[in-house]
Amino acid sequence: MTSWLTSANAPDCDFPLQNLPYGVFSRTGEQPRCGVAIGDQVLDLAALERDGLVSTGGGPVFPEPALNAFMERGPEIWAKVRARLMDLLRDGGNTILRQNADAFLIPLSDVTLHLPFKVSEYTDFYAGKQHAFNVGTMFRGPENALPPNWLHIPIGYNGRASSVVVSGTDFHRPNGQLKAPDADAPAFGPSRRLDIELEMGAVVGTGNPMGKPVTVAEADRMIFGYVLLNDWSARDIQAWEYQPLGPFQGKAFCTTISPWVVTRAALEPFRTSTPEREKPLLPYLAEPGPMLYDIALEVGLTPAGSGEETVLSRTNYSTMYYSAAQQLAHHTSSGCPMRAGDLLGSGTISGDTPDSYGSLLEMSWGGKTPITLPDGATRSFLKDGDRVTLRGHAAGDGYRIGFGDCTGTVLPALKQD
Repeated sequence: MTSWLTSANAPDCDFPLQNLPYGVFSRTGEQPRCGVAIGDQVLDLAALERDGLVSTGGGPVFPEPALNAFMERGPEIWAKVRARLMDLLRDGGNTILRQNADAFLIPLSDVTLHLPFKVSEYTDFYAGKQHAFNVGTMFRGPENALPPNWLHIPIGYNGRASSVVVSGTDFHRPNGQLKAPDADAPAFGPSRRLDIELEMGAVVGTGNPMGKPVTVAEADRMIFGYVLLNDWSARDIQAWEYQPLGPFQGKAFCTTISPWVVTRAALEPFRTSTPEREKPLLPYLAEPGPMLYDIALEVGLTPAGSGEETVLSRTNYSTMYYSAAQQLAHHTSSGCPMRAGDLLGSGTISGDTPDSYGSLLEMSWGGKTPITLPDGATRSFLKDGDRVTLRGHAAGDGYRIGFGDCTGTVLPALKQD
């Protein structure tokens, strides 16, 4: 299946006709509104809706500066709009868009991309087994690496929706309480062990009423799509604060997501199963079919003042122990209500070798084996000016479903009065 927009047909294009990810964009002097990436262009959904070329079965939703109103329309409308867009963009389909392309298509190079949806709540999970084993081994030894509940339950914590930002947003190194192992008391200052976490984020499109749990199958249908997610982490702040209630300020300062939400429908051909269970899961977490996706992921680091990026890690989303649908079902199991725009972080995605780990904490093994860059410089954790880029795609037959870059740069810590 090809598009009349030739840039969408290149084998290495992130945004072919089979993808059609949703985002929010603007040009200089214009209000942000919803669009779809296709090839090297943005399709203006607000203009299409205004002119009656696409409908969501109600009042206008695409002039909004967030996807939430569209997501709330539900899976039947998502499918209807996707089918309509494919018909407008494919070779041999409806020709009205092609005849008026200049009125609806804008080069990606001419737009600013914004946070694609209003983040209602943010929950981060700890669902990658290799990552959990690696971190547990560093602090407790391999015999006690996994907590007793880990093989039974998707562990998570409630994070800060207010500090979720779109790719390209730079952020300051966080300050916080730090305590050296040999110190009698903590001190306050900039984090010295600033890290990344390579994750996928699941975007909830429709919610559930308070008090009503959902099954894994129902949870899967509630998910609108997925983004790349970097849950930046201040390991030294976290190490001092996390007992007994877990992460707080060490995770609250910034979480970066990619600007395009790749829909569940676009990822359907790439479904794969979670691994065999080492211990049986309780029935409410049972999966009706494959719930993970075969998505290749990589982490790139560009030091300050350098134009050369080093790829630090390559791994795959399929290594996760718990799927996003299981995480969402578990989230509702107490009766917790979910809403359109809720974001679920997968947890750090690590393979079984150092060049497939999803955090610097693992790659440098807590700083004991620093990473050497091509220019001879080393990294155990991030320095000011470092730019980190996450990338991901699912590979089809002659096409790929890409997410676009997920990038952030570390700025120096702000001085405290």
